[in-house]
Amino acid sequence: MSKSLVIVESPTKAKTIQNILGKDYKVISTMGHIIDLPKSKVGIDIENNFKPSYVILKGRSAIIKEIKKESKKAKNIYLATDPDREGEAIGWHIKERLPVDKECFRVILHEITPLAIKEAFTHHEALDMNKVSAQQGRRILDRLVGYFLSPLLWKKISRGLSAGRVQSVALRLIVEREREIENFKPEEYWQIEAKLKKQNLESSFIARLNKINNQEVKINAQNETTNIINDLKTKVFKIADINEKEKRRFAPAPFITSTLQQEGFNKLKFITKKTMFIAQQLYEGIDLGAGETVGLITYMRTDSFKVAPSFIESVREHIANSFGKDFVPESPNVFKVKKSAQEAHEAIRPSGLERSPEKIKKFLTPDQYKLYELIYNRSVASQMKPAVFLSKSVVISADNYEFSASGTKALFDGFLKVYKVSEEDEAGSENTLPDFSVGETLDLLELIPSQHFTKAPGRYSESSLVKALEEDGVGRPSTYAPIIQTIVMRNYVNRQKGYFFATQLGMKVSDLLVDNFAKIMDIKFTAALEDELDEVEEGKLDYVKVLQDFYVPFKESLEYAKIHVQKEVITTDEHCPLCNSVLIVKWGRRGQFLSCSKFPECKFSKSITTGIKCPAEGCTGELIERRSRRGAFYGCSKFPNCKYITDKLSEEPVKDEEPNKINP
Repeated sequence: MSKSLVIVESPTKAKTIQNILGKDYKVISTMGHIIDLPKSKVGIDIENNFKPSYVILKGRSAIIKEIKKESKKAKNIYLATDPDREGEAIGWHIKERLPVDKECFRVILHEITPLAIKEAFTHHEALDMNKVSAQQGRRILDRLVGYFLSPLLWKKISRGLSAGRVQSVALRLIVEREREIENFKPEEYWQIEAKLKKQNLESSFIARLNKINNQEVKINAQNETTNIINDLKTKVFKIADINEKEKRRFAPAPFITSTLQQEGFNKLKFITKKTMFIAQQLYEGIDLGAGETVGLITYMRTDSFKVAPSFIESVREHIANSFGKDFVPESPNVFKVKKSAQEAHEAIRPSGLERSPEKIKKFLTPDQYKLYELIYNRSVASQMKPAVFLSKSVVISADNYEFSASGTKALFDGFLKVYKVSEEDEAGSENTLPDFSVGETLDLLELIPSQHFTKAPGRYSESSLVKALEEDGVGRPSTYAPIIQTIVMRNYVNRQKGYFFATQLGMKVSDLLVDNFAKIMDIKFTAALEDELDEVEEGKLDYVKVLQDFYVPFKESLEYAKIHVQKEVITTDEHCPLCNSVLIVKWGRRGQFLSCSKFPECKFSKSITTGIKCPAEGCTGELIERRSRRGAFYGCSKFPNCKYITDKLSEEPVKDEEPNKINP
């Protein structure tokens, strides 16, 4: 009896599905894309409506041969590639190479469980050619930009560089933030706090000076602070106003790709690539022993907050049983969906609540457990009641001075019982104030002046960069991990403890592109292109028109830049020891280095050191910046004789500094 053939991308996914479907099916993995544009040439016939010339990827010929062989004897053929544009395109490339008399069925798997697979194979559908067109349009756009801009960077700056339609805009954001930090001039300001207590009560509280003579306070110097404090010492502090009200904090939405990436960094310190890699493992299937392999989460590339009604029903029951009916809202929580969200997708959630993190912990790696627990708890919390707090604020007058103090008291944990959103939630801190009455006199215990300086904007982290890209509509969350990895590997940015520092090379690349390709580097234009690709997927727009509208002005800018942009040459005061020519700065895969200006006639080169002596005992070398897949680090110039390395020379970025508290 002939078997049905099922085609997927991943070997892990193939193994999980094979175990679930059994012996009547043969599941084959394509190992990702099997067809793509060629590496050695542009592969696009621009004059013929941008027709792509696809080729079989290296090492994939044997897989295609096996698929063709199995398809000829298969009872049915099912394309079970991922439920997004990439998966649709892979399925289409496979179908195009199968025997013409064989019908293919498209199977959409949002989760890989026995029940979900049975449902998907029962309700199979046809390939969505609008999705294929959208993916093809994106691929061609990215090839046009990368293929034509990268050689320009090689000629004008250094070989081995690359540009990308979304990658370069992400770099621009980091470079602009770096310049904001460089140009920032801190301004001094002072705050005054009063340590007060209710009469006949031991505990004290802190109030801050807000107004003087009904005007917002602004103190810029220590002598001004001293004068105010001396005056305040003669004043009587009284309660002028009291405000109490209940506040609600509503449950967070279940994860979508971008929010998972952000929380993966914020809570687990995972870089974006790591979060997506582990999420892929959880989706494709984990061996839970006794022959059971199952996908633990739904598909992790999604921008929809939609959740299956069956899951909502089960999670509400779970909440009632685990925490009590008081934690279950009267009706399910509903979250606003973005206009561009693909409604056929679900949010990222557990495939089954019965598989709690603790129950299956022994089958997971430590990192898999951490991410699964995060997804599981967020999904449960998303269907819980709001947390309720009693917020109290008081206004305290001291003649013409006005102070304020506030406090909160938790009345009902709500979703915070399961999922803490902020660092404040994690600490579980409460700042309670005593009961007061208007006109009540307070005892002044101490006046506390503190010096501060305004702070430059913070550098982008993995989390804040993803958030900025999503808010600006640049790219799509599924592309953020490879984009970030590329700009790190190209030495455009250094990643230190998850924060991005623009390098000199990154600044030069960004400046060249912004000056000569303003439209491509424009955030709004890049976002508008993404919207147009969404319209292609919806069948409202022809992708060829999108390409034509993009290419004509792009080509004009390219031709102008080839002629008018001068090659970037940075000379130094040093001379070549071989030919006495001036040494110039160049960039390579491992970072900056010095090279003879007469290259290739003279091939002398040397590393640029930091000027910091290697701390290894007995070593006379200096530290130089090196690079790896994980980013920048510093190694000894005497390598391999000295193998000393360190990952930082400067202090780790901090969110805020401790203010200088001074007694005037």
